[in-house]
This record gives sequence, C-alpha cells and structure tokens, in this order.
Amino acid sequence: MPISGSTGRRRTALAVAAAAALIGSMALPATAEAHGHGQDKPKYEDLQLLAINDLHGNLEPPAGSSGTINELDPATGKPVTPPTPAGGVAYLATALRDAREGHKNSITVAAGDLIGASPLVSGLFHDEPTIEAMNKIGLDVTSVGNHEFDEGSAELKRMQNGGCHPTDGCYEPGRTFEGADFPYLAANVTDEKTGKPLLKPYWVKNVRGVKVGFIGVTLEGTPNIVTAAGVQGLKFDNEVATINKYTAELKRQGVNSVVALIHEGGFPASNIYNYDCGAGGSGVSGPIVDIAKRLDPAVGAIVTGHTHNAYACMIPDPNGVPRSVTSAASFGRLYTEIDLKLDKRTGTIVRPSVTAANHVVRRTDAAGDLNDLIKRYSALAAPIANRPVGWISADINGRGSSDLEKPLGDLIADAQLAGLAPADKGGAQVAFMNPGGIRSDLVYKASGSEGDGVVTYGEAFTVQPFTNMMQVKTLTGAQLVQVLQQQVSGSNAAAPKILQISGNLAYTLDLNKAGADRVIVDSVRLNGAPVDPNAKYRVAANEFLAGGGDGFPAFAAGTDKLVGASDLDLFNAYLTGHSTATAPIVPPAQNRIKVIGVGQSIG
Repeated sequence: MPISGSTGRRRTALAVAAAAALIGSMALPATAEAHGHGQDKPKYEDLQLLAINDLHGNLEPPAGSSGTINELDPATGKPVTPPTPAGGVAYLATALRDAREGHKNSITVAAGDLIGASPLVSGLFHDEPTIEAMNKIGLDVTSVGNHEFDEGSAELKRMQNGGCHPTDGCYEPGRTFEGADFPYLAANVTDEKTGKPLLKPYWVKNVRGVKVGFIGVTLEGTPNIVTAAGVQGLKFDNEVATINKYTAELKRQGVNSVVALIHEGGFPASNIYNYDCGAGGSGVSGPIVDIAKRLDPAVGAIVTGHTHNAYACMIPDPNGVPRSVTSAASFGRLYTEIDLKLDKRTGTIVRPSVTAANHVVRRTDAAGDLNDLIKRYSALAAPIANRPVGWISADINGRGSSDLEKPLGDLIADAQLAGLAPADKGGAQVAFMNPGGIRSDLVYKASGSEGDGVVTYGEAFTVQPFTNMMQVKTLTGAQLVQVLQQQVSGSNAAAPKILQISGNLAYTLDLNKAGADRVIVDSVRLNGAPVDPNAKYRVAANEFLAGGGDGFPAFAAGTDKLVGASDLDLFNAYLTGHSTATAPIVPPAQNRIKVIGVGQSIG
C-alpha cells in the first residue's frame, strides 16, 4: 500500500478496496447505458469523508513515542527509523483543509473521544479549547466515546450547548464558551427512566440532492470503563441493534445512504499505519469485526475508534460484500480519507466505489488560527503548567510502551504505595494502576524552557489527567489473587488488561495458557513471601479500579474503604520527594511481571 503524506489530494485507493470493487460490482444496478440509452444513465455525486478519532484534547503535538507514527519506507519496504513525528491540531487543521481542496462535497467526521484524558492545556479548562479547535477545523459531526462521559452527562451536554462551567465559571472575562458547532451523536445512550436518547441519534446531510445519514454510537461496555458517577442514570445499548434500528428509521425517511460512526475498534496484525488488512479483513481482530459483519448492508462505510489503532480494512457485511472499516489511530496523528459515490437515482452509496486510506499528519505546516488558540490557552495555563515537580534521567514510557509491564506504570504504582502506606493514610501494603489510565510518557527532552530531565506539573498532568481519588481497601489474599486473574479472564479474557503493580509484588504470567490459568498462582509474592489466601491485605487503587472498573469485581468486593489524595497529587509528591537535579529518577527495571509466551500490546 502506498505511503501518503499530509497535504493535497492523495492516492486513496487501497489495493484491497480495488479488489472489493471487482467483487462488489455485481451489486451495481443494471444501467440503461448498456442498452445505449444515455439519457437514462444514472448520475453519481462524489463525496469525500475525512475522519479522525481519539484526539483526547491533544492540541499540541504529543511528546515522545505517543507522538509518532510507524510507517514503511516506499523505497525499501522496511519500517522508517525512527518513527515519524506526527500530530498537533494546528498541523491537523492544515492537513484537513488541504485534503478538501478540489472536492465540492466534503464532510469531516469523528468517532468519539475527542475530549477526556486530555493534556493540561485542554484539560485544565474542561476541554473547552478542544471543542473550539474542532469548530475551527470544520468538524461536521461526531459520535460520543466513553471519555466524553468522564465528567458526566450534564458536562457533555455543556460541551454541545455551551455555557460556563458550573463550578469553575468562565475562564476569560467577558467571554462565554459557545459549545460545539457540530452535533454529538449518542444513538445507543438513553436515559434509564425515560428511555429517551441523551443526545441526537443521527444527523442527515443533503449532498446535492442525496441525503446522507450519520449514526453515532459508543461501545456498549462504556459503564465498565468510566467511573460510576460519569454514567449515572444512563443505559448503553448494543451497537449493532442500535445502528440497525436507526438505519431502518432513516430509510423510512428516504435516507438510503448511511455512515456509522462507532467508538469501538479493532486490533490490526501490524502497527504500520497503512497495513493491508488482507482479504476479508483477516488481518484485523477485536470487537469491531463482529460488529461490522452484522450491520445492515445499507450502511455504506464504518468509521471507528477506541483502540487507538490505525487501519483501513474491507470487512464483509451480512451478505458477504466487502465494506470499508477504518480507524485513524489517536491524538490527531492520522486522518482517514474515504472517497465514495452517491447514486442520485436511488440515493444510495455505491458500495464498490468506496475507497479509504489513512494519511500522516506531518508537522510541516501549522494553521495560524489554531496556533493562536493554543497560545491563548497556554498563556492562561502557564503559571500552573510550567512549575517543576521532579527530575528523570531518561524517557520513562507509559502510553508509548508496548510492554505488558510499563516503566511509567511501575513508577505510578510505586508513588501510590508510598503515599498511602502510612497508617494514617490507609496503611496500603500494595498498589495497582490500570494501564488505560496512563495517558502519555515522561520525556527527558525539555518541552519548553524548563531544561532536559525536568518534569513539569503540566507533563505530570498529561500522564494522569483524570485526577481520580485514591482508595485503600481490605482484600483477602484470595481476592488479591483474583484481581490478578481477572486481568486475563471474565470480561478481560479476549482483551487482557494487565495492571501495573508496586515494586513489592511479583508474579508470573504464562500467555501460553488460557483465562485465569495464565496467572501462575504459586508464583505470586508480596514482599518476597507467598500470599496467604486467608490473610487480609490493604490494597491501594484509584476510585475507578477500586469500584470494579475495567472488569475487576474483586476490587469492588473490598472492605474498610479509606479515601486518600488524588492519583495526580500522589504522583507529583513522589516525583518531588524522590528526585533532585543531581539524583533524578531512573526508569524502573520492569522486573515485576515475568512473562512466558508470546507478548502482546495491551493498554
């Protein structure tokens, strides 16, 4: 597949899409042109879709490996070394604006998690800067993602409708947040009491006489990965049933062209951004594959997200006809260009015409208006963001690490244990950190004027932006082992979530086994001693994990809860108390989890 840049009209046809066109051409209606009646020839309207997902408020180019893309050198066919720096909303704006040139019909869409878990320049202002940035780049419509619920449904509605924050107010005198110019779609999110959708389920755009409907959903499992307060009073329905229901409703309204925006995704077999998924989408796995195979064939294209992976695949619909399924990684490092034809006679998407490819957002040409927005909010955040909180001797990778045990995960768990071990703080004996809560890396190279090796408050905030309150609970030794087993069993059996652990805990994980058996129980050691199944242990975790989030009910079963400081406060205190300019923190050795068998990227 070709390597694509970030500007101008690009080579968008995937080889697999070309094959799909041959297969799917049988589905095209017979045309009068074949009989020589040119006046009866169907007329088509070209439509370009530009898609992003999982921006997570990354207005500035992400630091470290989180801000790179793996691509192939077209000359050698080998991965480019080092990976290509990518992302930054000012560069994304230029890329999208350039991509629209020459296209009379272009719609920009997103598949959720535009906000939430955001760096300080957006997160400090409850993600108002990101919504304003999306307005400027011309986003037309997006689905919600799980992180849109981080601060609850009322705050999500404020993102849509505008108004000052109910607690923090407005951030600039005389200036009120106007809200999103684009609709947020939440077709499968309803009020538990009334059954009514929280937000609009779909949006329809008239493209020169052809109505195109966009249905937006988030993953059905959102309540399992968001704090209980964030989804209180809401019900999350099945993605397939919801999209098929509203596809039928749209067709009854004469809308025969449908695009699904789904905040759920897959796992390609390669981390190269333009990897060929193979015939039938055989090179991608995960929840989106089953979803795509069951969606109504009237859905002409599927834009996805959530897994932060990059793919542009053709996966068969219920009739066996290939259909475009795409994802543009995360953090604004890629965008997807989807080109298709609309049949003006039938109002449908001509499925064999659909081609798609991802493009790198290269850091070559920044949009001035977006730079101005970032500068304005950066200036407001500077007094807090630039304050030094610690020192490191080298990069400490978290989000950018593909290892099961992440160096930054080790550091965070150690910080939590240190802060909560005192008897008056909870008496914690061990600490756990969920990998999905690690949002970035700690990078040695200075991001501003602070100097190499200095960790600023803003950088620490980017790593842990949720500001979850910590909890210490009593678990039996048996429950402690169950926590480890639940990483790889139950709801986490298909996609394991390997917790990051404090340095006094160690065990062996055998990936050759299945389910809970992957955890070798006899190998579990706390402070060098076997865990007594009948003994009681004080266990520290953030409120999300402690409440059973991410599929860990053993945490929820704990007793004698004591609420401590926030995870961010503990992290900052540890960085300050355990490092100096002459004695910085060294990246942890990653020797707590012994892995047997083939590793995998989880996080």
